[in-house]
Amino acid sequence: MSGETDTRRIRIFDTTLRDGEQSPGASMNRAEKLEVAHALVNLGVDVIEAGFPIASPGDFESVREIAEVVRGATVCGLARCNPKDIDRAWEALRGAEQPRIHVFLATSAIHREFKLRMSQDEIVERAIQGVKQAAKVCDDIEFSPEDAARTERDFLCRVVEAAIKAGATTINIPDTVGYTTPSEMRACIGTLMDRVPNMDRAVLSTHCHDDLGLALANTLAAVEAGCGQVECTINGIGERAGNCALEEVVMALKTRQELFGCETGIDTRRLVPTSRLVSTITGMDVQRNKSVVGRNAFAHESGIHQDGMLKEPSTYEIMRPEDVGFSKTDLVLGKHSGRAALADRAHALGFSITAEQLQHVFDRFKELADKKKEIYDGDIAALIQQEISGQVDESWTLARFEVASGTGRQPHVSLTLVHNAQEYTTEVEQGDGPVDAAFWAVERLTGYQVVCKDYRVRSATLGRDAQGDVQLEIEHDGQIYKGVGVSTDTVEATILAMLNSINRIAAVEKPVPAADA
Repeated sequence: MSGETDTRRIRIFDTTLRDGEQSPGASMNRAEKLEVAHALVNLGVDVIEAGFPIASPGDFESVREIAEVVRGATVCGLARCNPKDIDRAWEALRGAEQPRIHVFLATSAIHREFKLRMSQDEIVERAIQGVKQAAKVCDDIEFSPEDAARTERDFLCRVVEAAIKAGATTINIPDTVGYTTPSEMRACIGTLMDRVPNMDRAVLSTHCHDDLGLALANTLAAVEAGCGQVECTINGIGERAGNCALEEVVMALKTRQELFGCETGIDTRRLVPTSRLVSTITGMDVQRNKSVVGRNAFAHESGIHQDGMLKEPSTYEIMRPEDVGFSKTDLVLGKHSGRAALADRAHALGFSITAEQLQHVFDRFKELADKKKEIYDGDIAALIQQEISGQVDESWTLARFEVASGTGRQPHVSLTLVHNAQEYTTEVEQGDGPVDAAFWAVERLTGYQVVCKDYRVRSATLGRDAQGDVQLEIEHDGQIYKGVGVSTDTVEATILAMLNSINRIAAVEKPVPAADA
């Protein structure tokens, strides 16, 4: 590839909203999916796989809304080679500016024998039928032979040729279980390009999983061999060990352009903000040493490294932090700043928010500015993320609370909540700390019995007065609900996160009468 003079354009197919959301614990509601979709458009992705419409009514509605609202990228829906799947996908996608139906069917011997119980001939016929049905209603059709990396090469060539003849415009080669290696992937793509006679009529793509930590390497090998599209997710989230991370493959192609001879349409300065948005919405933290977007990606502690950085940054950094969205100057706003400045900063941080959301964030920003001497980008991002994640009807809101705790004494919490314009107060003196006592108090007032499955507190910024960003998951009647709360007071952040999750429960259940104080 290094000998080529022409730069190839690689399409970026983002499946954060489909494969990424299938990662355990990463489910999103419709408002959250729409927010991520807008962020992906601003990032510059070519194709957004918005979901699997037949999987659930919620998934269908999310895909339909994204298709109707999002402009500037192809919106794709997944479907098995099944008539009902394809009909449902098109029903969700028909309002899209640029719709794509993505049909798939397993082709490997192990899937044919144990999952589908179908012969090779039956697989080919089913693939043809599925692609033809989709092509009758949509011009842009992608076909994926699931588990292609473990499929016999002769049979894979046969299926791909048949799918293109039936109307597929993109052929995706998935390493569904993360089993292959770069040399095998390179050989597989090369075989398809050499032996499939109509391969020039479709774009070759690849979709690699990270079970052996080879997703990025396999994806780059596929690009070297001739693939024109790569499928990936923000932060590499997805089934099991996840997918090829969008930020990694994009920056690898950009940083080593002289080697690969390729470019993408991604605005790399929005990688970090988009990473943070997806992390907050899904509740899946990015590890500190994560490449490109991790907090340590541009941190240097070694004296030798620091000395080199001071003399010439490129001695130890192959990318500039500004190029991926990190900011060297973090302090930007204060208590005298107005809505316009906040809106501009929100956009710079990678968020798309409505005027109503901006007003809510601005009100909380002013409150925070009175508490903190310095307002950082992280503070602003935390406020916006809370607004985005908290888009549920506020059946229960916090009026006030007091907490007392100390060594050798039982924690005491006095809590007042507002429900249907009426205040309810309770006092709790139990639990093994103020946070636990706050949980008991919220349960008592709202009447919802829940089990805390996950509770995390992290600092939104640096310093002793940093905001605490609380993310939790609670279980109620066998269902998991997420909650987010932000405050300079950790107990208050916990109560806000608890109420955020309680309000999600109330949105799908008949309200529980408030307990008498």
